[in-house]
Amino acid sequence: MEDTIYAPSSAVGGAIAVIRISGEHANRVRELLNCDPSKTPRELVHAKMTLNGETIDDCMAVYFAAPKSYTGENMMELNVHGGAQTVQRVLGALATLGFRPAEAGEFTKRAFLNGKMDLSAAEAVMDVINADAEQSLKSALQQLQGSVKREIESVESLLTDALSGIDAAIDYPDEAEADTLEALPESLLAATQRIDRLINEGRRGRVLRDGLRVAIIGRPNVGKSSLMNALLGSERAIVTAHAGTTRDVIDEKISIDGVPVRLIDTAGIREANDEAERIGVNRARAALKSADVVCLVLDASEQLTTEDKTLLDETKDEIRVVVLNKSDLIQSDNLNENAIFISAKTGAGLDELKQSILALAAPERTDASTITNERHIRALELALRALRDAAGAEELDCAATDVKNALHHLGAITGADVDAAVIDRIFERFCVGK
Repeated sequence: MEDTIYAPSSAVGGAIAVIRISGEHANRVRELLNCDPSKTPRELVHAKMTLNGETIDDCMAVYFAAPKSYTGENMMELNVHGGAQTVQRVLGALATLGFRPAEAGEFTKRAFLNGKMDLSAAEAVMDVINADAEQSLKSALQQLQGSVKREIESVESLLTDALSGIDAAIDYPDEAEADTLEALPESLLAATQRIDRLINEGRRGRVLRDGLRVAIIGRPNVGKSSLMNALLGSERAIVTAHAGTTRDVIDEKISIDGVPVRLIDTAGIREANDEAERIGVNRARAALKSADVVCLVLDASEQLTTEDKTLLDETKDEIRVVVLNKSDLIQSDNLNENAIFISAKTGAGLDELKQSILALAAPERTDASTITNERHIRALELALRALRDAAGAEELDCAATDVKNALHHLGAITGADVDAAVIDRIFERFCVGK
């Protein structure tokens, strides 16, 4: 991290663009300015930028001295006019100082390596940027402020105490206190239960990051596309009276009570009449299998068909909600006490449907303990497996090894115990400038 790096940290083309510079020699930017912002750290000052006597821009500049900066290094931020030509000229001027363009995620990577944030908080930076629903943003902000780290450190504290007791019993078997060994199963159980809870909440909480996938399926002409349009509040899917209009998967995002939801409209599932329809039906079945919630649409104005009954049986083991559309034309002998009656045409029942979808798969709470990152969930699963091995170990040294393995997997979440390749893989997914 000896290089001084620079990059735009805001979109180019707006009224103002923010250019970020970080590294030991960041204060050399003063050579391009008619003032020295490093004399008044953390204070935004007006400056004129020039190169070889030519004015580049009128800008604002602020200097952050290490370690009190985002990256923990000396930093300068320039607020310049946002036009593409101005930004390019500013970047070109910075290059003349011997600085290099930042790589993707390099500012946040430096913040992590310099101890300004743990790895879980660093990953939350991009979640904050990408959040497209209120609860997604709240969850990401909680993680950015260290909520995941606090949860993990709480479990690590339990395991460290247990491991110290095990090590003492191994090293000094004659002096080991009986209550230390007697308390070991209880300590391991407490840690196991805590991790198990985090995993279960994380599986549901993942939807706050990736969106809840809801596949709208059914036989042709039951109103799947009409339902999609009604939920979106726009005419996204083509609707006609002709069965089989939808031939491909349509994927759109909405927010329900602040939770991101991906609605997937699919082709009607039936015996295909041609190759194009067969491909559409196959894609519909694939969407069904990959969805968090299956929304099976039936036609309330008609009797159940063989195709309806087949789909009811096919999806019985899925997380699903059965929807009877066209409730304004309902047939009394087509009732299903477990179904939600709606009318995509009038909007009746849509609020109840939305709440039912959330109740099935969205997190019950979105407080600080919710984990949403798939990498974190996987690490927790590995830690849980190690603790179960420890609980069943017949020898103390085996139990100690298993507990250490659990601590290793937990450390991978916060970055306390993770290899460089994983770190590189995480930050290369970031945008440049963060």
